[in-house]
Amino acid sequence: MTPVTSFAGKTVAVFGLGGSGLAVCRALAAGGAEVIACDDSIDRMVEATRANFITADLRTVSWQNFAALILTPGVPFTHPVPHWTVLAARDAGVEVIGDIELFCRERALHAPAAPFIAITGTNGKSTTTALIAHLMREAGFDTQMGGNIGTAILSLQPPAMGRVHVIEMSSYQIDLTPSLDPSIGILLNVTPDHIDRHGTLEHYAAVKERLVAGVQGQGTAIIGVDDDWCRAAADRVEQAGTRVVRVSVEHPLADGLTSDGASIIRNAGGAQQPLVDLAGIGSLRGLHNAQNAACASAAALALGVSIDVLQQGLRSFPGLAHRMEQVGRQNTTLFVNDSKGTNADATAKALSSFPDIFWIAGGKAKEGGIESLAEFFPRIRKAYLIGEAANDFARTLEGKVPYEISATLDVAVPAAARDAAASDVAEPVVLLSPACASFDQFRNFEIRGDRFRELVLALDGVKAV
Repeated sequence: MTPVTSFAGKTVAVFGLGGSGLAVCRALAAGGAEVIACDDSIDRMVEATRANFITADLRTVSWQNFAALILTPGVPFTHPVPHWTVLAARDAGVEVIGDIELFCRERALHAPAAPFIAITGTNGKSTTTALIAHLMREAGFDTQMGGNIGTAILSLQPPAMGRVHVIEMSSYQIDLTPSLDPSIGILLNVTPDHIDRHGTLEHYAAVKERLVAGVQGQGTAIIGVDDDWCRAAADRVEQAGTRVVRVSVEHPLADGLTSDGASIIRNAGGAQQPLVDLAGIGSLRGLHNAQNAACASAAALALGVSIDVLQQGLRSFPGLAHRMEQVGRQNTTLFVNDSKGTNADATAKALSSFPDIFWIAGGKAKEGGIESLAEFFPRIRKAYLIGEAANDFARTLEGKVPYEISATLDVAVPAAARDAAASDVAEPVVLLSPACASFDQFRNFEIRGDRFRELVLALDGVKAV
């Protein structure tokens, strides 16, 4: 845990008592603050009370004694309208911040030079965060990973020299971190997302840019420049005096890192130097993962990791569950769990990564369906359609891709395995990338992916990867 000493002797309101909210309460109390905790959920209020925290309905108390409101990122800060606690805090002149802001203040107080890598982007931030943490551990660093992935930041060990924090940040978390100042900041990409919580794409992009704009001194901002928003952000951050490493998997760069999916190349003054090889690393297939790997490599190099250790770490990276996860092999057939592919954009990245696919798709449909995936239809040998979207997807595929309506994963997996084994392709891939939410048949995409894994590993002759 990271005790929060910056509010010692003061009273702090905490709203939102999920995992990160309770971690905030513990960290504040450990640092000497008095905590008044609140949540819209009675069950969470009871849990906080059982953990010996004072709970109260913040509508009924005076805000004049609060030094701050620590807000969970799950509730609206600005859009579509500020949460009632935000309005109450503003009326009382009380600052509204999040748990990562508390971490930043502790780092500033006790270990301002401690390595702090912060990662954001619309897509790829979880994989990049996990990969950086893996690389740092391979290089022998005391590595703490959390934030928007896994462990709440204040449940990690406190900042210290020789200890690196690798923290994934959502736009909601950035919004609540006014003094965000990572030593290495990474902005992967910006595409339309979460507009309901930011009002406009321009505001969403500006919030994302704040993470790299906060890099100070001798720090490094690493920015993927394959979209207009990030290209402009890179120029602004560099003009402000920060060292910027640009990364592209779509365009040549005079300076920065590029990748064709098979290797990562350093470009400097027009000269090119191959750094590391990505060929054959199954957990980093596809150009989207090449971008993730290049950004992660830039972060590792900035912290002094050698190229040999970097190469070793990339090769040993296991990937994340449910994100292009290699589950098993049955002779030449590879089974891949991409249950995290909950919309067409995400599934496009999976389909672009393999030439001969037996595709399991469907679930609770997202707006737009799979029409945007037409360019990848030639890669699909056959589709196996499940869930509520099966009939709609069948109409889109009619006459373009062979398909069967399997209805459930339990039917689709053995059918796809059978057809892949009987096919004439050298390396068939049975791919679960549903392009749909899971909520028609599963509580979440993790449970859906777990079921796929169970079904695959139960097939005769399958060896786990």
